[in-house]
Amino acid sequence: MTAGRGDRAAPPAPDGHWEVRFADAASAKGWENLAQQARENTYRAWATMRTAPRPVTETSRHHRLKGGLAHGTHRGRTCEQWQIEVTGGGRIWYLLDTARETCWITFAGTGHPRATDRR
Repeated sequence: MTAGRGDRAAPPAPDGHWEVRFADAASAKGWENLAQQARENTYRAWATMRTAPRPVTETSRHHRLKGGLAHGTHRGRTCEQWQIEVTGGGRIWYLLDTARETCWITFAGTGHPRATDRR
């Protein structure tokens, strides 16, 4: 069965870990494509979201998005939006829902998201 909106991206989180869920069906499909292309890196990104979704020190591969992309809304909550660079072009964007201790994956894909393209 294919994952979809609201589904967990893995087994339930143990105490002290964050849930990782898909915000929509497109992010779930993108996750599957990304995992096929870069299995190990996708797993590392998932582990990072589970244990340290808001790093103490941001890096070029894991950081909060800027400007109009710095926040997003899910189920009526405004949350910080973060990015993990999985491959040279592959990205995962997620909303950090601190009230629910959940990372909502809003984008996962093998190509760079169009929303960051400058026009």
